[in-house]
Formats: sequence, C-alpha cells, structure tokens
Amino acid sequence: MYQLTDLLNLMARLRDPQHGCPWDLQQSYASIVPHTLEEAYEVADAIEREAFDELPGELGDLLFQVVYYSQMAKEEGRFDFAAVVDGITRKLVRRHPHVFPDGDLYGPVDQPRLSEAAVKERWEAIKAEERAERAAAPQQLSLLDDVPNVLPALSRAKKLQGRAARVGFDWPDALPVLDKVREELDEVLEAISENDHEAVTEEIGDLLFSATNLARHLKVDPEAALRAANAKFERRFRFIEQALREAGRPIENCTLDELDALWGEAKKIEKQRGS
Repeated sequence: MYQLTDLLNLMARLRDPQHGCPWDLQQSYASIVPHTLEEAYEVADAIEREAFDELPGELGDLLFQVVYYSQMAKEEGRFDFAAVVDGITRKLVRRHPHVFPDGDLYGPVDQPRLSEAAVKERWEAIKAEERAERAAAPQQLSLLDDVPNVLPALSRAKKLQGRAARVGFDWPDALPVLDKVREELDEVLEAISENDHEAVTEEIGDLLFSATNLARHLKVDPEAALRAANAKFERRFRFIEQALREAGRPIENCTLDELDALWGEAKKIEKQRGS
C-alpha cells in the first residue's frame, strides 16, 4: 500500500522540469485554488450523501491539493510539506492546553476533562492571542481580521456575524432576527416597486445576510441548508422531467400549472417515503 512519502514523490515527479507533466508544470498557486475549493465541496457532498465508500477518494483528492501547494513552495524555497505538518501540529497542541497542559504532544494525559463551553472559550482566547502576535503594529486589530474573503458568501456572513457576537453585537435570540428578515423582505418589495435594480440588488443582499443570521441563531449551517435545498429542488425537478418523458410530452409545451401539479406530486411522494 502506498504511503504519504509516495504521494510526495509522485508530486515531485509531476513537477520535474524535464520529465514531469506539462499541465502540472504550468500550474500556479492561483490556478489550483478553484480545484481546491471544488475538492473541498466534493468531500462535503460525499459526507452529506453518506457515501462513505467515496469518501477516501475525495479526501485523497483534497490532500493532493495540499501536497501540490507544498511542492510549488518547496521549489521556490518558501516551505515544504513537512513545514505544513509541523505548523498545524504545533498550533493544535497550543490551542488545546486542556489536553496538552505542558505543550508537549506526547506529555501526560491525566488532565481533567473540561466542558465544551470552557474548551471553546479557551480556543477563542488562544486564537485572539495569535492574531495579536501577528500584528505588525500595536494598533487594535479588528475582530473580523482573518475571516477569508474566498469563503462562500453564506459561510463568510455566518463567520462575520459570529465574530461580532463575541463582543455582544448580536440579537439575544432568533425572534428579533426573524423580524429583521421580514423588514428586509419589505425593503426588497419597496425597491421592486421603485424599479430600482441597484437598490433591489442591495436589499436582496441584506435579506440573504439576515436569513444567514437567522440560521446561525437557530444552530443551522446556512451553506449546508442551501445545499440540501438545492438537492431537493434537483430531485423534484428530475421527477417532473421523468414523468413528462414517460407521458411523451415535451416539458417546454407544459403550462406552469401543469408543472406545479407535478411538483406537488413529487413533494407528496417524498413525504410518503419519509413517513
């Protein structure tokens, strides 16, 4: 069975200037980023579908992205894969003083177990210290620093809201957030009535941001919820297409009422299967 060292050697061969793969040699950090994001989503998809037989392959694809970046950095004399492993190991040991009290990965394991809330509080405090250490100047860092811009918009909105909530800039519970969602929806309707496309775009953004906040308060991952909604829409629309194929009717020739009736049938079947 191949080991991690074999994968590292494979990557080095692919990037060999004389005998490597022409496509791999042309890649850069930036050109690989879309593939990295895609592989991360494929891991999430396999988990959500509980396709655990596919998960090792998807995790391998994601690991290959890390190996790829590390090889390019090694060629430039920046760092290598060993530095990546060392860095994440040191960081996680440092962020878990309740597990590694003396900062030693292989130290004693007889520490009392902390509550989940206490562990989270320590984790956030340590991350705050790390952000302060990275500051090049003594000015106050923003709590929103290091929330990556490349995150999907829903995920980033949730993180931004969570950061602000740490200092009390948050609703006390979900009910006022629900009111805010209704308020934003009214503002969308107002912008539509004024036929102002720029305003409609802004208000739709505010509505999505508020809906994300509502999901956060209700302990729902908005990105996962939307992926599930996408999958549900796809299932039901495919049902409509299949039903019309069996009836020998082109979907383009159907009225909206006919399509909506088939949509309702798809919903009914799903509910019966779920009961």
